Amino acid sequence: MKKYSIEIKWGIIFILTMLVWMFGERFFGLHDERIEQHAFYTNFFAIVAIGVYLLALYDKRRNYYHGIMSWKQGFIAGLILTFVVTILTPLAQYLTSVWISPEYFPNMIEYTVQTGERSREEAEAFFNLNNYILQSTMFALLSGVITSAIAALIMRRKESSPSKSPDLTGI
Repeated sequence: MKKYSIEIKWGIIFILTMLVWMFGERFFGLHDERIEQHAFYTNFFAIVAIGVYLLALYDKRRNYYHGIMSWKQGFIAGLILTFVVTILTPLAQYLTSVWISPEYFPNMIEYTVQTGERSREEAEAFFNLNNYILQSTMFALLSGVITSAIAALIMRRKESSPSKSPDLTGI
């Protein structure tokens, strides 16, 4: 378990960061009076998510691999992080929907019905806890795999080769 302690730590940090983001969305009215702007602003969490993955792989490279990490090692660490995030995502979605912003689903249903985007039945079928748990879990898995591949590419570091300068000691 110690072998994966960095990924577990960063998986928990990721979920806590996501919960803080959700609280921020609610605080700034994106779940009620500014709900029409929600779809735009919620996408900015991707920047935060990528940042957390980069920090996690940096931590793994620095503290587990002693500064040298291949793409494969980084990708595997990213996949383990993704596994932790995917396992914790249903809990995070539940906390968001029940504790942080219980009015989100009713507000989103009303908004999409009023704007004609969906019928009431379609909106109710889409905007509910079970559907969001399923969607967010699948998205965590898919986006985590892609982010892991890219972050591992950025965070890979090879061992530096000795200097090729000429040996002048014999002159």
